Amino acid sequence: MKQLGLTEMLIFGLNLKKSMDPFVIKGIQLLLSLSILVVLHELGHFIPAKLFKTKVEKFYLFFDVNFALFKKKIGETEYGIGWLPLGGYVKIAGMIDESMDTEQMKQPPQPWEFRSKPAWQRLIIMLGGVTVNIVLGFLIYMMILFVWGKETLPTEDVTKGFTASAIAKNIGFQDGDQILSVDGKPLEYVMDVNRHLFLRSPKTVEVRHANGAKEIIAIPENFGTSMFEAGDMFPLNPIASIYVDSLYPGDPAEKAGLQIGDVLVSFDGKPINALGDLRSEDLKAQDSVVFNILREQEAKTITVYPTENATLGFMVKPKFDFNTTHVDLDLDQSITEGFTYGYWTLHDYVAQFKYIFTKKGATQVGGFGAIGNLFPAQWDWQGFWSSTALISIILAFMNVLPIPALDGGHVMFLMYEMVSGRKPNDKFMEYAQMFGFFLLLALVLFANGNDLYRWLFT
Repeated sequence: MKQLGLTEMLIFGLNLKKSMDPFVIKGIQLLLSLSILVVLHELGHFIPAKLFKTKVEKFYLFFDVNFALFKKKIGETEYGIGWLPLGGYVKIAGMIDESMDTEQMKQPPQPWEFRSKPAWQRLIIMLGGVTVNIVLGFLIYMMILFVWGKETLPTEDVTKGFTASAIAKNIGFQDGDQILSVDGKPLEYVMDVNRHLFLRSPKTVEVRHANGAKEIIAIPENFGTSMFEAGDMFPLNPIASIYVDSLYPGDPAEKAGLQIGDVLVSFDGKPINALGDLRSEDLKAQDSVVFNILREQEAKTITVYPTENATLGFMVKPKFDFNTTHVDLDLDQSITEGFTYGYWTLHDYVAQFKYIFTKKGATQVGGFGAIGNLFPAQWDWQGFWSSTALISIILAFMNVLPIPALDGGHVMFLMYEMVSGRKPNDKFMEYAQMFGFFLLLALVLFANGNDLYRWLFT
């Protein structure tokens, strides 16, 4: 029937080892996740088709271009495994899909064909895959919360408050602010404040400044856009101790006397309270950088002479003075909170979609590499299922877009038929399907081209 944007893959018989490269582990998780999702998505089409007595000719894992690795016919349906791992499909008789079986469409309609069924039945068949993806994403989130619980971090636990970037300071935030509420509601996990600012268009944020004074800050309507254009996705960061995690032998930092474990207090008089406070841009065109550090609680001053490329030769990590609180949930709580989490996941994904249609946003579209990076570098079931739930919701939204060759394209034409009483002719549907297929192929190539460019040049 339809292919899932050429982005779904299937894989079997995988055996993970702890010694595997992180890239391989991510790839395996991606393939396994998409395998589960594509099979269940196609079942979402298969089951209502069978219920409405519509003939399903094929149900395939992978695409069987010219030949299949395995196939077996059971009843009227051929089940098989193709050789091209770009997704899976079901072929429904009497439907113009990616198989482009125009010969069948030239024959008189048969009662068991898709085209002979009432429009409302065809609509249900087409929406079956999207429905499965949405429901599956929500169910996985419920399962995760029930099995693993959740982490909370109320604002009172972040005692040192947050640092504010320039864009945040422009609207009233200050270094040391504690986030009391967003639109009048306290955050259960206060680190989500940046997500709210970027994707949920809050009107106000109440803070307590470092001097104890409270203030309600009005958030401009276009603040999320301002964050995106400035490339500042985290304008508020919890104050942390930034320490030296590793040194490159022979580079300026080691030569100057920096040691692993040194806490960076300031450089050239500028305080360091977050990772964003130490940027390579600030080091350019400088002959030397003076660091104030703490080494075993003893204050020291070290001067480092950057290379011509403004590199110092060390890596840093943050150390926070707070810990999250683990909360176990019962079944009822997991269902309620899983639904809420799924809703906001879908909302946030749709909200950020508008940035894709900007010049900057287009360059950040990612393909297999970007999706693979959603998974943890080491095998972790909680991380695997969290990423799978997210991808399931993404697939649901992407497939409902009104693009021919996607579910949303078929739904668009069905809605037209139901409103107008006229069915688009077969020749038009053939051309629309071809257009949609090549459009999707172009998008896939573009997205993966972005991945390749970032890998090579960033």
